[in-house]
Amino acid sequence: MRHFSQLDAETRQRLFLHEPGHFDRDSPPDVLSAALGATLYSPGTRPHLLQDVRKQAARGVTSMVLCLEDAIDDREVPAAEANVVSQLTGLAEQATGARPGPASGDWPLLFLRVRHPAQITDLADRLGPALRVLSGFVLPKFTEETGLPYLEALAEVRARSGLRLFAMPVLESPELAHLERRAETLSGVARVLEKFREQILAVRLGVTDLSSAYGLRRPPELTAYDVQLVASVIGDVVNVLGRSDGSGFTITGPVWEYFPVQERKFKPQLRSSPFADTEPPTEEVRRRLIAHDLDGLIREIELDRANGLLGKTCIHPSHVPAVHALAVATHEEWSDAVDILHQDRGGGGVLRSAYTNKMNEVKPHRAWARRVMLRASVFGVAREDVTFAELLAACLCP
Repeated sequence: MRHFSQLDAETRQRLFLHEPGHFDRDSPPDVLSAALGATLYSPGTRPHLLQDVRKQAARGVTSMVLCLEDAIDDREVPAAEANVVSQLTGLAEQATGARPGPASGDWPLLFLRVRHPAQITDLADRLGPALRVLSGFVLPKFTEETGLPYLEALAEVRARSGLRLFAMPVLESPELAHLERRAETLSGVARVLEKFREQILAVRLGVTDLSSAYGLRRPPELTAYDVQLVASVIGDVVNVLGRSDGSGFTITGPVWEYFPVQERKFKPQLRSSPFADTEPPTEEVRRRLIAHDLDGLIREIELDRANGLLGKTCIHPSHVPAVHALAVATHEEWSDAVDILHQDRGGGGVLRSAYTNKMNEVKPHRAWARRVMLRASVFGVAREDVTFAELLAACLCP
């Protein structure tokens, strides 16, 4: 797999100083967690799930979740399970040539979102050899008490199958939203995640459920960080689980719920200058983003990054290009990171940025620089004169 592989070689060469690197299901966990990007959710009831997976992979999606939990009605669970088993079996048979269809293994990292621990072992048994097309499971409503049985079930499946399957716990329980229980809940989550560290690929934030504990829902003009209750939870989760001292995990950004066109109450947040200054101008791309309420999504992605989050839960394919375009390391970020890590070998110090607009203090900025280089290894480094607007335009108008 490779980010931006849907673009032709000439376009990638024009946009990237260093093109995105290749990765696969056997890549190191830190590489895979950085490469998740926009993780697209799809209900397990979709009748043409296999075709959907192939189609989204061709459009640049590198991770998908087939949902058997909140995305489907409780009454649909048996049918959804049967559908997922059938579709994934078909995918595995295509990959081995046992069934007509593409055999190159060109599908994203695939995860099943389950409802309870027993589903993990049951679905693994029903999938049999087809289990190898999965990269893991998404674990909802995760706390220390509820999460331990999930991770024990996954450990059993890993031992039985010999497959390296990962877990992505979702932090979305009311205990996390309630202030008086938050510290205790996060401490418990940290304990159980540390116990099963080798299984954890990333920690996901379920902001919709957190908001529902208070009857809240943010409008498309506002980001998750404008809802103070949600912002405080995100900050505390990063505080406990996102540390750069070796104890932390990759934490992904919350879902952006909006995609239909609707009447706007506030002026667009997406400035015209980045689009007007490109060659050729990409103002039409800006208009399309605003029309689909994606200017708010772009602002939220920027705030995700500023708050230590990487990647994002997505419920619509139109969100994917924005997430990936903003994950590309800018030339300025990369230059600063290279300088910091190079100087770090000499014992620290302070140096002026190559862009002459900031101070790079080697020791305090070391962890940031390493994160930039990891992100750059899977999403690439933009050329000096290439903006996110041009990356977006290339993805939206190939």
